[in-house]
Amino acid sequence: MFKGVGTALITPFKENGEVDYKMFEKILDHQLENEIDALVVLGTTGESPTVHLEERKLLTEMAVSKADGEIPVIVGTGTNDTSKVIEMNELAAEQGADGVLIVTPYYNKTSQQGLVDHYTYVARKTELPIIAYNVPSRTGVNIEPETFQKMSKMQDNIVAIKEASGDMSQILNVIKLTRENKIILSGNDDQALPLMMSGGSGVISVFSNLLPGVMKKITSYILANDYQSARDLHYKYLKLMRLIFVDVNPIPIKFAMQQIGLSNNNLRRPLVNLNKEHQKLILTEMEELDIV
Repeated sequence: MFKGVGTALITPFKENGEVDYKMFEKILDHQLENEIDALVVLGTTGESPTVHLEERKLLTEMAVSKADGEIPVIVGTGTNDTSKVIEMNELAAEQGADGVLIVTPYYNKTSQQGLVDHYTYVARKTELPIIAYNVPSRTGVNIEPETFQKMSKMQDNIVAIKEASGDMSQILNVIKLTRENKIILSGNDDQALPLMMSGGSGVISVFSNLLPGVMKKITSYILANDYQSARDLHYKYLKLMRLIFVDVNPIPIKFAMQQIGLSNNNLRRPLVNLNKEHQKLILTEMEELDIV
């Protein structure tokens, strides 16, 4: 799918709640100018549960057009309705996506056997490469390492996993079991360094909305085995990476992006704006790093 950093893009909204497509174009340009490795549209960071079908189509089309075949465009299509995932995959393929990011079913959840059935059934219904997305803090269900190994063996187009469990022991086991044939991507910015240095391939990053060039350098250093340079940058920006998750994603990153003119900091309900205390923490760190 890709190595390095793919940005989980925010979806900018106007004051009236409509998608701000002009701002989205600026965001895409910002990413491409910094030589990002992939664009991830309509993931959690893109507030996908509240983005409507026609908006989804246009956002995907814009990303595909801007990428122009130079880097992959991956579309978030996951939901807790298996048939709906298949429909969203078909739409992504029609819009020219290069792959799909599919989160585990949430709320109704399922067993490990159910996860294998869900992902393999979906995989048989599309030719697009699939990145399974493991984020149990949001979904209430965890893809165990052996489960990912099993389902990815069953279907060749299950090519990768975005690991956001936060459990490094589990992630190391995923790498051990599947790294020879599959791509393991960090779903947490602050764990990209240890994951990649342990054999993972990259990160789907929220932080790189703000500083794509920094995350690109960190991942490029690791892939080039320049671990000291990677560590130096990682620790320089580690506090800010963590502050970007001081509240529910994408609330903090939208505030941070507003400070550099790439977000108008509007969210769709049920999300609300960052409180003043957290705003101050992020602004102070951005000033320390000469970002603003």
